[in-house]
Amino acid sequence: MKGYVLAEVEVTDPALFEEYRPLAAASIAAFGGRYLIRGGAVEQLEGAGQGARTVLLEFDSPARAREWYHSPQYQAAKAIRERAAKTRVRLVDGVG
Repeated sequence: MKGYVLAEVEVTDPALFEEYRPLAAASIAAFGGRYLIRGGAVEQLEGAGQGARTVLLEFDSPARAREWYHSPQYQAAKAIRERAAKTRVRLVDGVG
């Protein structure tokens, strides 16, 4: 079963967010993850709220996604992201 990490990101400090991006990308790659969606146009079809920047990551398993998220490498990047954006992050079990 694949593990997917879905994030909705509202960048509040673009310059600081640019520091986060390469650190996050390196940590994702180190855990075998890959981007399926990174940004792009968002069209709100249902529900309230604005369309935020959407990121979807795929890992070989939910356990591997958790390992990445809790790793020291990602936690260092996350500390920057938390100052640069408002974010909602979810782990979703997938099939495949």
